[in-house]
Amino acid sequence: MNIKAIKTVKGQNPMQEVNDFSVSDDKAREKPLINVFSDIEYQTIKGFGGAFTEASSTTIDKLSKENREKILKLYFDKEEGIGYNFGRVHINSCDFSLGNYTCVKEGDETLETFNVDRDAASIIPMICDAKKYNDIQMFASPWSPPAYMKTNGEMNHGGKLKSEYFELWSQYYVKFIEEYKKHGVDIGMISVQNEPKATQVWDSCVYTAEEERDFVKNYLGKKMHDIGVKVLFWDHNKERVIERSRVMLDDEDAKKYIYGIGVHWYSGDHFEQLDMFKRLYPDKDIVFSEGCYEYSLGASDTVKIGEKYAHDMIGNFNNGCNIFCDWNLLLDEKGGPNHVKNYCDAPIMADTQNDKVHIHDSYYYIGHFSKFVKKGAKRIGSSKWTYDIETVSFKNPDGSIVSVVLNMTDKDKDFFFSIDGEMVKAKSEAHSIATYIFTE
Repeated sequence: MNIKAIKTVKGQNPMQEVNDFSVSDDKAREKPLINVFSDIEYQTIKGFGGAFTEASSTTIDKLSKENREKILKLYFDKEEGIGYNFGRVHINSCDFSLGNYTCVKEGDETLETFNVDRDAASIIPMICDAKKYNDIQMFASPWSPPAYMKTNGEMNHGGKLKSEYFELWSQYYVKFIEEYKKHGVDIGMISVQNEPKATQVWDSCVYTAEEERDFVKNYLGKKMHDIGVKVLFWDHNKERVIERSRVMLDDEDAKKYIYGIGVHWYSGDHFEQLDMFKRLYPDKDIVFSEGCYEYSLGASDTVKIGEKYAHDMIGNFNNGCNIFCDWNLLLDEKGGPNHVKNYCDAPIMADTQNDKVHIHDSYYYIGHFSKFVKKGAKRIGSSKWTYDIETVSFKNPDGSIVSVVLNMTDKDKDFFFSIDGEMVKAKSEAHSIATYIFTE
């Protein structure tokens, strides 16, 4: 057995290859063990990525050509970066836009004014540049329909889609996908609505579970099916995964159009709900479609944010998640731009005044998964001896085994891998993450 280990330890250079492990003859050992079972397979891993928001694209546009390429390579290059192959884009504006905007003129009842000119000025070129480094599966989500289609007459502050616009709004998704394709970007997946339970001060639109189901069943589902585009529902926090799923997926006329569920992390872990979802609906995928943390540029310690990412990724993957998609790929020195000042963090941030790139710990923590777990990998069985350590394992299409080990405690932990009849002694330092690759 050949073993390779990549570690990121707090206070040390990130993602360093180390040789601090050894094969052991102590095969009768009972603890401290991480067991890996390569023959016990679960869900297929289909991608890792982040969102091409207008905030990200206009920020990267302000940087030098060298730094623009550096950022795209850091994310999407398989060798020099962390191998992202999935991307999200917003239909119309979101909070991380420069302001409210739509793809039509106000009051357009036929969509004859539909265009993606604003996206074509910045967002689409960023996507096309990223595609030079990797094949990227694109996913699109609306934050709000145009104001004239809504009960509150504005894009912000929630409101609902007026029933008389169900048909026109469902056509809007088709138009968006068609226009993006004309610009060289294929969108293979959409969600019905970003965070359909949230009334936000920014772009938002509320659907009850029944309203979302009926919109899919009677309007949106068939249109997406006819053009070969997958549909996600919910696209919100994990605490209501089962509640929303019972409405959408227990209706066969809606279920037939649904590819899977999108989830966010803002209400807590709720990993058990993902496991229940997979047990109830084993033919449906789980997409982690958004997550971010508070603004941290200039903070002396961003390890905690990296650890939070890894904790959530391990919990999600261990309970059936198929795809990980972060929120903004890039933000500026203020944690924006954001048209309602909802400033946040991103794995890479830019000082646009001085043309500098800041790589945060979260970038490396995500990379411990995305760089080594290949598209088509299977999550495989694993167990651990203590709650102080978090771990998840995968089997790549080439047969290599990838195990990620996270230690968020203040203490080093010595342990042993038990894998396919072999015993490997290893060490997990305090506040560290490590990726182990086992090959024949």
